[in-house]
Amino acid sequence: MRALVIGASGQVGAALLSHLRARGHEAQGTHGGHPLPGLTPLDILDHEATARAVAAARPDWVFCPAGLSHVDYCEDHPDEALAANYDGPREAARAAHAAGAGFVFYSTDYVFNGEAGPYGEDDPPRPLSIYGRSKWEGERAVVTACPRAVVIRTSVIYGPEPQGKNHVYQLIRACREGRAFRLASDQRVSPTYNADLAAASVELAERALGGLWHVAGPEVLDRYAFALLVAREFGLDASRLSAVKTVELAQKAPRPLMGGLKVAKARAALATPLRGAAEGLAAMHRALGDG
Repeated sequence: MRALVIGASGQVGAALLSHLRARGHEAQGTHGGHPLPGLTPLDILDHEATARAVAAARPDWVFCPAGLSHVDYCEDHPDEALAANYDGPREAARAAHAAGAGFVFYSTDYVFNGEAGPYGEDDPPRPLSIYGRSKWEGERAVVTACPRAVVIRTSVIYGPEPQGKNHVYQLIRACREGRAFRLASDQRVSPTYNADLAAASVELAERALGGLWHVAGPEVLDRYAFALLVAREFGLDASRLSAVKTVELAQKAPRPLMGGLKVAKARAALATPLRGAAEGLAAMHRALGDG
């Protein structure tokens, strides 16, 4: 297939580009604010530029991990959140449809309120935050704009990535620098290895499996427990890690507590393995070559 990855300098986009090419597909990528060699600049908020980029790529599939994912920033900047997570993807999906392409959109377990997780595809979204609402509105928009749309919800993505800024990188740096790091023991999530997310995304496109899919790690655990797994895998001193309640973190945006995703549908339908946290962190460690 010919594929276009909008937002290929981020951790999901970079993994997508790598996996697409490893599978023998012809893949191009764009970047927003973080240029990388071989990527074309594109602001997803520039709808005309997006339409031109999609048309020029002549893709069979457009993958769109681009968006605004800083949850607290979104809470203070709702217009920016909606522009990045709703307007931009909607117009990109329209451009994909006009080009005869399918469209893959990435959403989040934050579309749920966290009262009764983990959640399946049939559970009704009830977002608590601006970020969650913008992603939920984005989901509905891309499905309307492109009949061949695939919506993938995921949770707490980690793994090797060019910007080195995901949660695991932050935790490793804090431990090695001897800094305290507080983690919510009452926020339950489904940590997702980015290479598995990318591979599952490509498989869905290759097999033309449309609709809504939850693609995440198969375990649901709290953020503090996940941090302890990171410390164990990377040989870090965990003494500066502390478990706290979410309310003590005084985060701007409300977080779903009993969150996480059920992935039975994906595991039954896809050949791509979805690794648990310990296995995924071991794979990340090997990929980084970090002794």
